[in-house]
Amino acid sequence: MENLLSERILSTPPSFVRSILKTAMDPEIISFAGGLPNPVSFPQEELLKSMDSIVKTFGSAVFQYSITAGIPELRQYIADSYNKEFDLNLCADDILITTGSQQALDLISKAILNKNDGVILEKPSYLGAIQVFSQYQPKFHTVDLAENGLNIAQLKDVLKNDIKMMYAIPEFQNPTGLTYSKENREEIYEILKDTDVVLVEDDPYGKLRFEGQHLPYIGAGKLKNSIVLGSFSKIVTPGMRTGFIISKNKDLIKHISIAKEASDLHTNVFSQYLIWDYLMKNDLKAHIAKITELYRKQAQTMLESMDKYFPKTVKYTRPNGGMFLWVTLPEGVSSLKLFPKALEKKVAFVPGDPFYINKKDVNTMRLNYTNADCETIEEGIKRLGELLSEI
Repeated sequence: MENLLSERILSTPPSFVRSILKTAMDPEIISFAGGLPNPVSFPQEELLKSMDSIVKTFGSAVFQYSITAGIPELRQYIADSYNKEFDLNLCADDILITTGSQQALDLISKAILNKNDGVILEKPSYLGAIQVFSQYQPKFHTVDLAENGLNIAQLKDVLKNDIKMMYAIPEFQNPTGLTYSKENREEIYEILKDTDVVLVEDDPYGKLRFEGQHLPYIGAGKLKNSIVLGSFSKIVTPGMRTGFIISKNKDLIKHISIAKEASDLHTNVFSQYLIWDYLMKNDLKAHIAKITELYRKQAQTMLESMDKYFPKTVKYTRPNGGMFLWVTLPEGVSSLKLFPKALEKKVAFVPGDPFYINKKDVNTMRLNYTNADCETIEEGIKRLGELLSEI
């Protein structure tokens, strides 16, 4: 069969999380594995009203083909929102609506990457991005991620190679939950400003801050090859698969749009109208405040439970927002080998392996705290603590 398949698909790893989620479907298992928003945060009643409204107001337009870039109303809303929050001087033409951030990563890769092109990733990095980029067979270069952001010395060293693109999640990074400091962002900007490197800042979690102050982007509005990715998946609903690309580089947007046109013509029009109508008629800030308060309590419960039940040899991050935290086990302990033992205790996590390039049996794991109530979180952490006390 392999002789029938492309090099591209053979070089693409299957989604580790999807495999785990199938394993963890047992309702008796407490799962910290998925990156799932809490369904109690979905504004179902308001969305139902918007469904009725858009059909009555726009009629057949919500069921018809549309333009590749996305409906102008939603793109203008996004531009206005980011102008107000980040002073970016955007217009609707600087926005491309995508089928979630995952498609955005694929379209950018299609438009930019050739085989063996240099791509910089955080270490560890988002496994979904690694999977997408792997299709295009780049040469990966990784830079260690620390408490305050990227290792600057390593970044300078890596940039001595032929680098075309850098991918980063500066706010509540997936998988670690860490956030780049303002100073770290400024240092990265100074390093990149005289290069042609395309900086992709993925920001699906930035609005989910429950402690501290929001920080500016590294490149948006400053770097000529800046791309910012956003999404409504974490603040409205993931099932609509409505994300977006922001870039003031007209050539980049043009060619990414061509890739989009060749891929699926346009993102689901009904979802676009629905999201836009919801945003125009509801208080998004108040809605996000409810989500962040919920997640603050869940994160606090998980951290307090880890303090209580985990051995002192186990370390973990303490995020100020987002959906994840990162656990580091003692040296030599493989989280991948612990996973089946955790399932025996009816609890699941994501082992650290798929978040790295060419590393196996690592001593790290990702935990998600947003998709379980506080009582369930404590019980799940207690079970994990019992397992970790045995190693």
